[in-house]
Amino acid sequence: MNLLTQKFTTKHDTAPFSGIKTEDFLPALKEGIEIARKEIDIIVNNPDEPTFENTTVAMSYSGDVLERASGIFFNLHSAETNDEIQKIAVEVSPLLSEFGNDIRLNKALFERVKAVYNNKANLNLTPEQTTLLDKQYKSFSRNGANLPEEKKARLREVDKELSKLSLEFGENVLAETNAYQLHITDEKDLSGLPEGTIEAARELAKDAGKEGWIFTLDHPSYIPFVTYADNRELRKEIAIAFGARAFRGNEYDNREIVLQIVKLRHERANLLGYASHADFVLEERMAESPVKVKTFLKDLLAKAKPAAEREFAELTAFAKEVDGIEQLEKWDGAYYSEKLKQKLFNLDDEKLKPYFKLENVLNGAFVIAGKLYGLKFKEVQDIDKYHKDVTTYEVTGEDGNLVAIFYADFFPRKGKRNGAWMTSYKSQYVKDAINERPHVSIVCNFTKPTETKPSLLTFNEVTTLFHEFGHALHGMLADTIYPSLSGTSVYWDFVELPSQVMENWCYEPEALALFAHHYQTGEVIPIEYINKIKESASFQEGIATMRQLSFGLLDMGWHSEDPSGITDLKAFETAQFAATQLYPDVAGNAMSTAFSHIFQGGYASGYYSYKWAEVLDADAFEYFQEKGIFDRETATKFKENVLSKGGTEHPMLLYKRFRGQEPKPEALLKRAGLL
Repeated sequence: MNLLTQKFTTKHDTAPFSGIKTEDFLPALKEGIEIARKEIDIIVNNPDEPTFENTTVAMSYSGDVLERASGIFFNLHSAETNDEIQKIAVEVSPLLSEFGNDIRLNKALFERVKAVYNNKANLNLTPEQTTLLDKQYKSFSRNGANLPEEKKARLREVDKELSKLSLEFGENVLAETNAYQLHITDEKDLSGLPEGTIEAARELAKDAGKEGWIFTLDHPSYIPFVTYADNRELRKEIAIAFGARAFRGNEYDNREIVLQIVKLRHERANLLGYASHADFVLEERMAESPVKVKTFLKDLLAKAKPAAEREFAELTAFAKEVDGIEQLEKWDGAYYSEKLKQKLFNLDDEKLKPYFKLENVLNGAFVIAGKLYGLKFKEVQDIDKYHKDVTTYEVTGEDGNLVAIFYADFFPRKGKRNGAWMTSYKSQYVKDAINERPHVSIVCNFTKPTETKPSLLTFNEVTTLFHEFGHALHGMLADTIYPSLSGTSVYWDFVELPSQVMENWCYEPEALALFAHHYQTGEVIPIEYINKIKESASFQEGIATMRQLSFGLLDMGWHSEDPSGITDLKAFETAQFAATQLYPDVAGNAMSTAFSHIFQGGYASGYYSYKWAEVLDADAFEYFQEKGIFDRETATKFKENVLSKGGTEHPMLLYKRFRGQEPKPEALLKRAGLL
């Protein structure tokens, strides 16, 4: 009996992690596929006329066993992987892709869906039901259901190949990240580094059975090193290693994989009748088309570039004055920016970190969610977890009813990928009159507590935690009927609004007073620090904007044109970066070979959405500021029209219902000091 395919008997139906063995996954996923196939067969072979209930609704609830098992598996593949799990992923990804195609290319099933869709006008559907039907019909038509047989067969091959390549891409990046260590044995090479970073490096060395200190390409180690280490040669070494990941001509080189991925994506779009992968993707986004996205990015670029060039000139002059540096290089950027920031604002992360003990910051996010949305978070010990570092919470509303289960996983470890993300183990939906509540998780990579110090966050990490928590609220407060429209299942360029808007509270004195207390003395963060955080928030915003725009333009470069003529990844990338380049190029480095967002995650043709969502979030938060940042009425409007609605209606409709108008880019430019 496989635990993963049975109904869970755990508290709140949570994932029974401790009972699952790695060898359970493959049979469970195969069985899940078979169960889902049978559910689809029942719909297809129903002798009754196709109706919304027996076709659309039946399909929306099918495959739930597979959904849960694969959700658990792929979440562990990101957060707690090992060689065995990676092997299973390679074996199972093509099977899942094949199964997905079996459904989307199932002619008889499509005929039923089409019959309901063509009769839509007579069905008197709610907006949510209409969206479900539209989405279902499009999931067929946009995936080849209207194609002739030979093109359908080719589509299957392409999809199978793509799922394999994106896994390989991610595993190569992880292998390259893990392969590098900067081993320091001379204490003077630690000059400039914060005490906590040094201590963490000593523990890494101790774990590896070595003397001295070890620094890695994991963010909690890499970022402080390039930001604070006085030794320029060592900054150069680690920065070049970071930029050379999967670009070193070894077995983990991703160059060929990138070229194959973009060519296959382009071929797939053409098969389906679209001019490019970006045209295909953007049809289902707020932005609608590559032309609109490029106009949006170039418009922002025109506004940000003068500021960025001014800031870069200022930084260059500063580095020359301080250290006689003639030419600023990429490994100098974070270092001199931090020094200049300290000079201008007399504010550095080391001063701020004592006020941002991880537990306090997390509790602050909980208190703010309580004030805005009436939520309560209670840590519980009787919910199973996949690693001892994970903490689990029951989330309840003001009526005391369960709203969600929340998992938090904060520290780096060997089997966990870099970065920060939100995910879920179970979606919210309503079935048989029961509102099934969601199980949501946030995963980050913050500095671990040491023998002498708790985990103290940089201000940047504080905003990261709030960002992922914003995504989590979108999942937790979901209140829709169908699982495929629930929580974060929204247009991709809308999904960052709840996360990015949440970051704004980190800059508000009223909010900081709730959680920014010195971990030793309990003293609240001084008001002059808060003022400086706010002042420095737009410090080098021009440079930061250029960086984001460069990634967005590179993404559109790969995906909005025919890539078949591209043979040299590096040369192509250099051309894409021309309009946004500030630092001299580093010959042995490439961005694309480790650009996991677009070659492993779901951001292909969607990287622009960070900036797009910033426009939404700046505009939305301006509304909160007008009414008061804890104004319950405004929060309720946001919850009822945005957070709880998932993907049940077009996002612009939802946004306008909350805000009363379309978002204005001026709010972002004003906040960023670019006006």
